[in-house]
Amino acid sequence: MVKRPPPAELRALALLLAAPAEESLEAVRGLAVHQPWLAPVLEELEREPLAHWQAEHTRLFISGFPRTPCPPFASAWREGQLHGHAAMEQAGLYGRAGLAPAPGLPADYLGTTLEFAAHLLERGDPDAAGLLRELWEGHLVNWIPAFGDTLEQESRLQLYRAVGARLQRLFSGESHA
Repeated sequence: MVKRPPPAELRALALLLAAPAEESLEAVRGLAVHQPWLAPVLEELEREPLAHWQAEHTRLFISGFPRTPCPPFASAWREGQLHGHAAMEQAGLYGRAGLAPAPGLPADYLGTTLEFAAHLLERGDPDAAGLLRELWEGHLVNWIPAFGDTLEQESRLQLYRAVGARLQRLFSGESHA
């Protein structure tokens, strides 16, 4: 059996996909204490203005020109559009776990999905293990390695290159359930 990723690492990755704000640098410092792979990115983030980090986040994930290189949504990667079947399928998984996706975000947003996987890992009951296996093998390994690779190639910040590399490693297609 392949070792499962720690829920804390999945939550850290989810947090790093969020839009950077005034408190984000301090949050990364805190995460780096338990996520040593983040330590090398701190020096760069400490010397870059927040506006540069925010612009890179926007370019990569929200509205890059002439295209957005890394939309963090399963539907975009699996179907070439937002709000596709992948979002509906994942919303169904959340419902079967007694949860709902984050308000205002599609159910297939990667940050929400990573939080959901962490929740299932922490529950640890047989139903959660089945849902985690379905999420991992039926959804995540189908697109996150390509997302991570693209993020690693496209990012101008070491932070997002490190996130891309970490996502590739965690979602390489091996079972974690």
